[in-house]
Amino acid sequence: MALADTENGSNGGGGDSEAIAIASVLGGFSESAEIRALIASLPEVHGDLVTRESATQRFLVIMNRYQEQPHLLDPHLEWMLNMILDLVRNEKSPPLLVHLGFKFLYIISKVRGYKAFMQLFPHEVADVQPVLDLLSRQDPKDTEIWETRYMLLLWLSMTCLIPFDLSRLDGHLESDGGQAREPIMDRILSIAKSYLTVSDSSRDAASVLVSKFMTRPDVKQKRLGDFLDWSLTTISHSNDQSVADIVVLDGALQSLAQLFKHGKREDLLQYAPTVLQCLEQKRISESSQAMLRKLGVKLIQRLGLTFLKPRLAKWRYQRGSRSLAANLAASQPAVTVAAVTPEVEMQEQEEDYDIPEEVENIIEHLLVGLKDKETIVRWSAAKGIGRVTGRLPKELADEVVGSVLDCFSFQETDNTWHGGCLALAELGRRGLLLPSRLPDVVPLILKSLIYEEKRGACSVGSNVRDAACYICWSFARAYEPAELKPFVTQIASALLITAVFDRNVNCRRAASVSALGTFPHGIDILTAADYFAVGNLNNCYLTISVYIASFPEYTNAMIDHLVSMKINHWDGVIRELATKALHNLTPQAPDYMAATVLPQLLPMAVGIDLHGRHGAILACAEITHALSKLGTQSNRPLVDLISSECVDGLKNLHQLVSVLRGFGGELMRPAMCSLIEKMSLSKMPFKDDPVITGWQWLIDDTLKSLHLMSTGVRDDIKDAAVSALAALCEEYYQTQPGHANSQMQETVFSYFSGNPQARSVTQKEESFAEARRDAVKALAGACSSGSPDSVLCSENVTEVFGALLDSMNDYTTDSRGDVGAWVREAAMSSLMDVTLLVVSSAPELLSPDLVKRMMCCLAQQAAEKIDRYRAHAGSVLLCLLHIIPALLFLNWNAPSQAFPYITQLLRLPQYQYHTLLGLTVSVGGITESTVHFSSQSLFGYLKGIQQNSAALGQFGDTLLSILKDNLHNDRVSVPFLKMLDQLLANSCFEIFTTQENHQFCVDLLALCKEVKKSKDITKLRSCSAVFCGLMQFQGDVRKKVLSQLMMLLCHSFPVIRKTTAGQMYEMLLTYDDVIDPEVVDDVMTLLSDTNWESDIATVRTHRNQLCDWLGVPRPQVVTKVIEMCPS
Repeated sequence: MALADTENGSNGGGGDSEAIAIASVLGGFSESAEIRALIASLPEVHGDLVTRESATQRFLVIMNRYQEQPHLLDPHLEWMLNMILDLVRNEKSPPLLVHLGFKFLYIISKVRGYKAFMQLFPHEVADVQPVLDLLSRQDPKDTEIWETRYMLLLWLSMTCLIPFDLSRLDGHLESDGGQAREPIMDRILSIAKSYLTVSDSSRDAASVLVSKFMTRPDVKQKRLGDFLDWSLTTISHSNDQSVADIVVLDGALQSLAQLFKHGKREDLLQYAPTVLQCLEQKRISESSQAMLRKLGVKLIQRLGLTFLKPRLAKWRYQRGSRSLAANLAASQPAVTVAAVTPEVEMQEQEEDYDIPEEVENIIEHLLVGLKDKETIVRWSAAKGIGRVTGRLPKELADEVVGSVLDCFSFQETDNTWHGGCLALAELGRRGLLLPSRLPDVVPLILKSLIYEEKRGACSVGSNVRDAACYICWSFARAYEPAELKPFVTQIASALLITAVFDRNVNCRRAASVSALGTFPHGIDILTAADYFAVGNLNNCYLTISVYIASFPEYTNAMIDHLVSMKINHWDGVIRELATKALHNLTPQAPDYMAATVLPQLLPMAVGIDLHGRHGAILACAEITHALSKLGTQSNRPLVDLISSECVDGLKNLHQLVSVLRGFGGELMRPAMCSLIEKMSLSKMPFKDDPVITGWQWLIDDTLKSLHLMSTGVRDDIKDAAVSALAALCEEYYQTQPGHANSQMQETVFSYFSGNPQARSVTQKEESFAEARRDAVKALAGACSSGSPDSVLCSENVTEVFGALLDSMNDYTTDSRGDVGAWVREAAMSSLMDVTLLVVSSAPELLSPDLVKRMMCCLAQQAAEKIDRYRAHAGSVLLCLLHIIPALLFLNWNAPSQAFPYITQLLRLPQYQYHTLLGLTVSVGGITESTVHFSSQSLFGYLKGIQQNSAALGQFGDTLLSILKDNLHNDRVSVPFLKMLDQLLANSCFEIFTTQENHQFCVDLLALCKEVKKSKDITKLRSCSAVFCGLMQFQGDVRKKVLSQLMMLLCHSFPVIRKTTAGQMYEMLLTYDDVIDPEVVDDVMTLLSDTNWESDIATVRTHRNQLCDWLGVPRPQVVTKVIEMCPS
């Protein structure tokens, strides 16, 4: 909880809570049988890489499930360890199997923790030599088997606990060759030193080995001084600028920290000053490596504990026994006080604390560590402060507490505040922060709970607030309720404010679980604001806050916090949520809002802080609107609830706000529009007042200035202005309810009415897709604003539907892509709304031709390539058809489901043209799934009409009509040619090929000749493919097609020449009857061997040769004659 060091603006959702809940429901180790089978199968699977990796991955997946509840593994650890060690100890086990066994052991130790798991290793005398020999055979540089070395070092650490002198294990030190063998003590020490300098995790295990080995009675007498000399020499000669030296420093510091942690004080005290002097000379605290600084702090605190005698400070605050058994025993009538009295008296007499002078330096180093920029260093320093203070006299301990409190200065950084919070939590948790210090500490906690500093575009301080919650958590468990009673209301309010209003989800959750048991209404509040409920920011601001504010102890504190800290927050989302929260909290304290909060907000609304002005204006609007609702319920006008000064201030606010341009305008304009809207909804008595003219001007100027706003906020500003205008007209532009002021009505409509021809898209207007989209929505809104017969009639229904249907053909594109799709989507929605409106009241207004055009346009949209808009068109179509039951669960987004249904409309002549037009861009598109399923459905339809010449002829005529109508429309013509190429390649017109000079082929050839004049390479490539497909038709048309291909072989674009030659080669392989068999080999050789990308003169020679072989007249070069005007 206290280690969150990064700012997180996530709202938090319900998914996290569900995942956490699921992760905590394990009741036992249910996969024991599978794990047993996996371990037993290792001898069989270790030889094959695939099976070995599969078994390892499965074992890892099972073990990782118990990361949160590793204690569930405890009853099974011993048999798992024994099974694996049996494999490792077997002399017949190959090295690969041995390493696989140690890898499984490492996975177990990672989940359960090495401290608990290593204790299960066998550590008898017989284990020392085999483990040492196996470890000696390992290569420290082998990166593949580091798990083996890691586990062997831990195992060797346990074998060092045998209670016999290691020299007894040496026996005869002479080997068979007459050379002296190295003693076991020296071998272990050599291995430990060598692994302290490696870069993998074996270094951590080596430090554990040092702590176990060097603290043995026999080893510390002979080798402890030498090892410390080696460590200090290593530290002195290492440089933290190189990677290799950083690794060496890490190992040396880690081993010393472990040694001073586990060693006896009397053994290490003589070396402690030397180690401290070495660290001070090395200046580890100034290193650029966070891990080295952390290890330095860790070692320094261990040195401090070595200098001080291990004693439990008699002056510390004790809430009572931490043991449940002791508490239960104390509740019995047995008298045990006399047994402990002599000890207490002896401790009371022990007033002489021998404090070495080095302790002062150590505490100074720890206090500096509280200010470090890394959390891990600050956390280690805080724990060190707590441990060392626990061994100091009361007076010195109080000085340490005072030094910690000095961290809470606004001249200090957020890192220092965070370190101070962690230190206070540690001191409080250990009973070292006496109740007499609480009046000094509690105000600092309250400041820390709301600590936040702006840094650039964001802020820092979430780690401080999180650590402050940790302080509250520790205090709740360290002090008797009576000690905290004077401060409980302040702490409760601050914690609940953090739990509900903090921007960071981790801080909100930390505050929710740190609540004191003595909170007023604590159980009810914590039930509503539990760990999972506070995960959602909107829920916190708009729902939970209202419930907590219903208790009067917290109402004013929550409102004051929103006004002072949140409506001027740097994050706009927080400002807006804060103002909405104030709206919801107004019924809890209406008098306080009207008499205190509103007068505070009005000066802020015209202050110098931009964020403060923005939030204050929104807050004024929301509070005023909430007060008006309360006045309506009690039949009191708003002016009776707020003072006349506030009314005047709200009325003149728009004149005092000067920033309406630039970035400030992007914030202030929507805020002022929101104020106008809320004032209008609140029915402020401003009718016929000059302020209305000022408000109208502000709205008009905002709408005129939209083009000056950035794209991201333009829609929000426009929506705010439109909402304000609607509320303004509703309240102040009516002579009586239901009757508008005719003069103002004419003015507004003349200003906002547009040219009826504006719906047609021209090149100049292509950038106004958003305007056309909104115009379509507005048209539908206007039609549905009153009764249908008062808006739509026989004179204008055709024009209204015409505008909507024309908008469905908006295919405008710009740098953002198909922006016309926004207009088409809005047009489909508006068309549905208006149609249903007319059908429900005056269906006679819809003519058959109008309905046919509407349904055809929807069918076209339902067959197009973009999934989202195809789905929208499909849903509109089904809605207007009153939902066909078979299509209820059709997923229009999925091409595999949508196209089989939509292609069935090709059977209906009325829909064939528009459906095929929509299918054209899908079949000829570039999205693989859309092309696949749309073409598959189209081919399925054509396969069904192959024997029906009339139906196929009608389909061909529709195809030709589409190409003729869109000959110069690349959006349709390019995919059309691609689709046509697929149709010809799949022999979809085979019935036409049996007739010579079929009219379909003749007409198609004529249209393709026009396409050939294009300069678009994609279109020319597709056109060449279509020409090759037309070669399957018989008659004179075949020669004409060949002539066109010959012309493309001499096209001015080399890539077209090359593409055409390749396609002709494939065509000759496919259709073997199109040319004379005697020349087919020569033709194909010439097509394949010629470099068609060479100069045009060379290519023309080869092309002419092809013409002669194919019996096609050589194309003649046409010389363009340019007539010169006489001078």
